[in-house]
Amino acid sequence: MKNRLLSLVVAGLLAACDPSPPDRAAAPAAGPNGLDPARVTRGAAIYRQNCAGCHGVRGEGAFAWQRPGPDGKWPPPPLDGSGHAWHHPWAWLALTIHDGTQRQGGGMLAWGGKLSATDVENVILWFQSTWPEEIYRAWSDIDRRAGAGG
Repeated sequence: MKNRLLSLVVAGLLAACDPSPPDRAAAPAAGPNGLDPARVTRGAAIYRQNCAGCHGVRGEGAFAWQRPGPDGKWPPPPLDGSGHAWHHPWAWLALTIHDGTQRQGGGMLAWGGKLSATDVENVILWFQSTWPEEIYRAWSDIDRRAGAGG
């Protein structure tokens, strides 16, 4: 019963988010992974100012990110394609940044009160621009399936 309730709450939160990434086709020139270079550049600046202190300057994550720290919380994972962020659809990435992970026992602060939805999108586009092409293609498939109901 508890797991069913949790599933319904998560489904409701995800339904409230736009499950699709921002329109990449509107970009006049494509950057890495076909992403809009201007948005990637804006995302890089927002990332450096707000995220790099925990996730690393290049999105490399914290040392020993695969093991919980002494406080029982997981250190910040890499966002550069070498961690697990690419296993999650767009809506999950955006929701995690917006709400943080503290309610789930993690250490990430909620950024929804500080970053706009566009800022969050641009940060995601920046770290996706660092992913190898094959990782980005695999993520695109995951995201497409999630948008189609799994």
